[in-house]
Amino acid sequence: MSAAAAAQANRPLRSIVRYAVLILFALVMSYPLLWLVSSSFKPEQVIFSEPGLLPDPFTLRNYVDGWNKLGMPFALFMFNSAVICVLCIAGNLFSCTLAAYAFARLSFPFSKVAFAIMLVTIMLPFHVTILPQYIMFQKLGAVNTIIPLVLPKFFAVDAFFVFLLVQFIRSIPRDLDEAAELDGSNKYQTFWHIIFPLCRPALVIVAVFTFLWTWNDFFGQLIYLTQTEKYTAALALNLFIDATSGESAWGMLFAMSVITLIPIFVLFVLFQKQLADGIATTGLKG
Repeated sequence: MSAAAAAQANRPLRSIVRYAVLILFALVMSYPLLWLVSSSFKPEQVIFSEPGLLPDPFTLRNYVDGWNKLGMPFALFMFNSAVICVLCIAGNLFSCTLAAYAFARLSFPFSKVAFAIMLVTIMLPFHVTILPQYIMFQKLGAVNTIIPLVLPKFFAVDAFFVFLLVQFIRSIPRDLDEAAELDGSNKYQTFWHIIFPLCRPALVIVAVFTFLWTWNDFFGQLIYLTQTEKYTAALALNLFIDATSGESAWGMLFAMSVITLIPIFVLFVLFQKQLADGIATTGLKG
């Protein structure tokens, strides 16, 4: 048997081994999530004593009790998170795309310096700017409102998204801009009717990651929101933990955690193709 024939014969075996290894790693990585879901259906007294994934006995009591445990329906906290996420997504899509278009297509004084400064802010931790921002919003009377969490998004503060969109817009042929100008379009019309629609793959990435970062944000929301009825889902989950007495409602915490994961799961199911296309491409497909 020739070497080529032997390699051809061993190809199915190599594929089986490769997929088996990938499945094994997938199971290892997904075990914490599976344990979380399983524990949400277990009585609290057996959550940490029974390591198995099959809940025995099976109960829905954690979901029923956890939904109203905090004195108000957990749906209120989910709604608060959804409102903040929608506004943050709208702000990032509007401001970051405009800023990226300016850097990628327009010529203005000190554009390269401004772009370099913008890139430097990517490396600036959020915790460095939180104190001056808090002082500013406190003087404006905006603490305990969603304004500090939403308003900055309308001023292109997420430099990572600006950089992503700049690279995407630069890959779009300038011939389209020139053709639009020949037809009488100004810069704004060219942006809204030519550039913005072609940025759809990158815009999906911006929207999805903005949702994830905002939905899972804890520190920023903890700083600015003080009243329980204005809490988001991330802050509400923390109320199930009592660090002083040690009597934490773990079962209800796990149950409500599973509920907060549902929007993220649905988002990935609905936009997985667009996410793959946006990550795989840096411009127009040929």
